[in-house]
Amino acid sequence: MDTPYLNRADSPLSSADWELIDNTVIEVARRSLVGRRFLHVFGPLGAGVQDVDYDLFTGTGQAQVAVFGETETSMVRAKRRIHENIPIIYKDFMLYWRDLETSRQLNHPLDVGAAAAAASIVAQKEDALIFNGDAECGYEGLMNVTGRNMLVRRDWKEAGNGFQDVVDARAKLLEAGFNGPYAVIVNPTWYSQLHRVYANSGVLEINHVRELATAGVFQAPALQDGQGLILSVGIQNADLAIGQDLITAYLGVEKMNHPFRVFESLVLRIKRPGAICTFEGAAV
Repeated sequence: MDTPYLNRADSPLSSADWELIDNTVIEVARRSLVGRRFLHVFGPLGAGVQDVDYDLFTGTGQAQVAVFGETETSMVRAKRRIHENIPIIYKDFMLYWRDLETSRQLNHPLDVGAAAAAASIVAQKEDALIFNGDAECGYEGLMNVTGRNMLVRRDWKEAGNGFQDVVDARAKLLEAGFNGPYAVIVNPTWYSQLHRVYANSGVLEINHVRELATAGVFQAPALQDGQGLILSVGIQNADLAIGQDLITAYLGVEKMNHPFRVFESLVLRIKRPGAICTFEGAAV
């Protein structure tokens, strides 16, 4: 793949080198990313797309039952249309000219560890943006969006409390009209604590949680200790709008060496914040 903004034609890499870098970047990101495992992806829309619109819905009450269809019902319509900029997430890395020459002369494979490290860092930032937003740039995430449901968490160090929090949060979402399927996403410490036998059932606590969260139970390093959430998944509630998916560009020669950039452009679109219930606050 080569387009003017990727500048690949001017790079010292062969097509095989680029294929190796592309495959490495994609594989590293696939192993690292959490948000894309439960969020619908809208796009890619193209690298030149700098903003995207989406609606916050109203009229989401119950449907009507009537013989002749004449009973009035509230229409699902846009309460507010959001015009959102799509930010770029990027990390640069360097390949040194002597390493490239060594690879050529000795017919060794190119070491693309730097590209893998840059891809991992970009993936971490993508999840941080999805879960926590970016206050400086004005983006809200799943954990702090205005209008979400909140549940004061229990102490997950005590067996059974994690499952009970999920039960209560799911009930809160059901009561608000969000029927699932549900995804549960928690910090790595809580995820580990769910791997205990629940009461006298002989079954791990996380397996009981999975029976309620059929869209999956995930651990996200972007969440700090004491953070977690349950989300009613679906494009009607939230999705991830992608302009340019993860890719690598050549930045040009710099003192004989060769800088590159791993980058992507995307934004989280939360259409119905009420579909989220976060676990937060002091443990009880």
